[in-house]
Amino acid sequence: MASIKKNFLYSSALTVSGYIFPLITYPYVSRVLGVNNIGICNFVDSIINYFILFSMLGISVLGVREIAKANGDFVRLSKTFSELLGLNAIFVVISLIVLCISIFLVPQLYVYKSLMFIGVLKLVFNFLQVEWFFQGIENFKYVTFRGLSIKILYVFLVFIFIRDSSDYPIYYLLTVLIIVLSALINIIYSRKFAKFSWRKFSFSHYIRPFCILGIYALLTSMYTTFNVAYLGFTSNEVEVGYYTTATKLYTILLALFTAFTSVMIPRMSSLVAENKMEEFKKMSQKSSNILFGFSIPLIIYASVYAPYIINLIAGMGYEGAILPMRIILPLVLVIGYEQILICHILMPLKKDKAVLMNSVLGASVGIIFNILLVSHWGSVGSSIVWLLSEIVVLSSAQYYVFKYLSLSFPYNVLIKNILYMLPLAILLILCSMGISSLLLLLFIGACITIAYSFVVQIYVIRNEFIIDIISKFKRKWKK
Repeated sequence: MASIKKNFLYSSALTVSGYIFPLITYPYVSRVLGVNNIGICNFVDSIINYFILFSMLGISVLGVREIAKANGDFVRLSKTFSELLGLNAIFVVISLIVLCISIFLVPQLYVYKSLMFIGVLKLVFNFLQVEWFFQGIENFKYVTFRGLSIKILYVFLVFIFIRDSSDYPIYYLLTVLIIVLSALINIIYSRKFAKFSWRKFSFSHYIRPFCILGIYALLTSMYTTFNVAYLGFTSNEVEVGYYTTATKLYTILLALFTAFTSVMIPRMSSLVAENKMEEFKKMSQKSSNILFGFSIPLIIYASVYAPYIINLIAGMGYEGAILPMRIILPLVLVIGYEQILICHILMPLKKDKAVLMNSVLGASVGIIFNILLVSHWGSVGSSIVWLLSEIVVLSSAQYYVFKYLSLSFPYNVLIKNILYMLPLAILLILCSMGISSLLLLLFIGACITIAYSFVVQIYVIRNEFIIDIISKFKRKWKK
């Protein structure tokens, strides 16, 4: 079994590449296609992603959890894989039928029917990627190298085929074809570890957790991906373009911690199964320290330099994305801590009802404030809705974690991190006054952020995770 650190590095490389490679292409694509066509592609993709959410329901969590339990036993692993994949296939077929009907019945979708039918391919092949299977057996090395290879191919294809503003259907087709290729490779490679079979096939015992965890995912989407779809219906493609551009950097910043979360889920599930609750609690606390040390300096850096970052990512004409970006950035911390509470603690403990209640509260806030704010404030309103909804979810998840494990929110650690990092904002503002070059400013600002953060984490806050990494690096360097 690979170590958590190795799996984290592999998963980090893959997860970050999922945002870094599109970020390489996005400055080019945003300038060639324009904010309106970018908005169209993102609106269509948000609708397709909604149907994908329904088709996948709770498979991403349930799959990792159950595959991790069966790992090491080929027969049991094959049986579990077959049952989960078969159950998933039924919901994919239902989603496919509903999507095709919706394209012809909903005028806002029929207008973009050519793009919607390209999205049908994404719906079908997304299910065959079986990422949950490889995470469950902790084969992050394969997933990483396969993912990186395909993403490199994607970058080349975008620069070759996207030449004019009218090429936005080709742009969307390329993003879908990458998923098709990934799915074909994954489903073939999975046969090395498990064999799919219809014999002695029964998935009835998985239906309940599959649906409960799936409802959680659907409700969660009411204040995440739903924002894009609702914004598209109530506002216009330009506001969608602003909002999705504003979220670009946020998704990259959260990517590293999401990679850590995906690595930790099978390991945390194993600790619960072995009843090692003290070690379980220590790992949860360690995750919090990593999050605070990672997220706070990044939020400060990105907030101060938001106008420059938007200009670099998208170019002129996207100034409307600056304020939404600043509103969204605290979500790196909020959602990061949510992932610790929900993915590291509640899900491994199988507190599925608590997880569901979190999402019910978040969805309720999301729906209410979407109706109140988005039609008037556009992308700014969508950003506020998302932030408010996630804060409610975090508060609810913390309540349940305290109820089951008596683990309270680490206010002291958070406040200490914030207070010691505030001078960083002053340094970055002073830096921006003396440098005119955009790239040079962002680079020097990043260097200042990294150096200042490391000094504070090592010598002031004494973050054990960072100190441990540096100590091991020094030992290896001496050898």
